[in-house]
Amino acid sequence: MEKRIKAIIALEDGYFDEGYACGAEGETAGELIFNTSMTGYQEVFTDPSYAGQIVIMTYPQIGNYGINYEDEESDGPKTAGVVVRELSDYPSNWRSEDSLRNYLKKHGIVAIEGVDTRELVRRIRDKGAMNAVISTVDLNPKNLVEKARNFPKMEGLDLVAEVTTDKPYLFSSEGDFKVAVLDGGVKRSILELLARENLIVEVLPAKTPAEEILANGYDGFFISNGPGDPAALDYMIETTRKILGKIPVFGICLGHQIIALASGLRTEKMKFGHHGSNQPVKNLKTGRIEIASENHGFAVSRKSLKLKPFKYIPGEASKIRSEIGTTEFGDVELTFMNLNDGTIEGFSFLEIPCFCVQFHPEASPGPHDTRYLFSEFRKMIEGGR
Repeated sequence: MEKRIKAIIALEDGYFDEGYACGAEGETAGELIFNTSMTGYQEVFTDPSYAGQIVIMTYPQIGNYGINYEDEESDGPKTAGVVVRELSDYPSNWRSEDSLRNYLKKHGIVAIEGVDTRELVRRIRDKGAMNAVISTVDLNPKNLVEKARNFPKMEGLDLVAEVTTDKPYLFSSEGDFKVAVLDGGVKRSILELLARENLIVEVLPAKTPAEEILANGYDGFFISNGPGDPAALDYMIETTRKILGKIPVFGICLGHQIIALASGLRTEKMKFGHHGSNQPVKNLKTGRIEIASENHGFAVSRKSLKLKPFKYIPGEASKIRSEIGTTEFGDVELTFMNLNDGTIEGFSFLEIPCFCVQFHPEASPGPHDTRYLFSEFRKMIEGGR
């Protein structure tokens, strides 16, 4: 039997817990958040939006169906660290190619198991997202707490620079319209669904200037998901500002926030964010409740949209109605709202071809309720021609 390596996780509020390494040995720091998904751990760990974050998986056993490389959302795990109650060493799945433990070790991801994940989640829910350190090399809790306190906060961090592509590449060469994807940390499943709409998909570095994009004759512009503080991404905001109103635009997650910032709105840090594959959102146009996958720690400010004062009352979803907000590019209509806390989940412009959502309609794995939005983007492009 393999010798178990002791590990410690310590939070900036002074709490710590002892467990065992279930990934690479070493030390890592980042913002501690929790994900409520029961499945999809591989997609979570390889989603570039989790860069800079240590992820607690709330489901008690993780790794029970192993790893297969076909389902990765990028070229490997991007999380700063992983926390689980129990990691399974005996995956049961005909598609499994490796165990999660071996996978994390192979990619150098520091992870810990055997800790009280429920207590960790309670602390985040009560106090908000906070920094943490996981270590197998420094087992002094006081040292680790101090390191967590000194680690940079998520606010103001540009993490897109760590995950964006170095150079443009063509993901799909067949289609009747050509779309530019501004890569803030795009998931593979997003690119696949864009291609499925018979679109030529070209992925561009996050710092690609608007002049270059507009000069290349793209029929549509897509802004991807990604990590970090959207307000720190001046270059993506400026590019988007110059493109809005020129060609059809669609944004998801970070892209939603970038569009908001580019049109004169503000974003704000959430207490502990939305991270999971079972978030209820209301389509404010149809009244339908749709289940969505989400991963974000920032949200668009209602105040910056100049909306009426709003008090969200749980259980009164039927009273939530679409509203009209004001931006520098004209009025926008709220299209989606989160039913857990009333935060803005989507809006569309009334005078220019652009819409965006905070959640992930590709959700792979996860709910497929909102995949129709990719078809809506294609229809918008067709209308623009």
